[in-house]
Amino acid sequence: MSLNEFTVQGTLNSDGTLELDQKPSLSPGRVTVVLRRQSEPTPAKENWFVFMQNARKKMEEAGCHFMDEKELNSHIEWLREGDRIDDLLREADEQRHKPEQP
Repeated sequence: MSLNEFTVQGTLNSDGTLELDQKPSLSPGRVTVVLRRQSEPTPAKENWFVFMQNARKKMEEAGCHFMDEKELNSHIEWLREGDRIDDLLREADEQRHKPEQP
């Protein structure tokens, strides 16, 4: 029995399957697979701005919607609009600061 070896790079998926980078030049049949984690360079620490850019990119790729300038301004205006609670609070404040009449 002759020993034929072929080294190929690949990726181990979370489900346990292997994805090879190229087709091995071995004849079909049983094989022995030896897995060795490839040393990966330690990524440089990213600053907060780069982190936020990457996070937004991932969210956009996942289908998240981000407001454009027009939508943002519209939302801010909506937040500034008065409502019945604002009116009640304003009236209560006026009553509290109103000078007492003799």
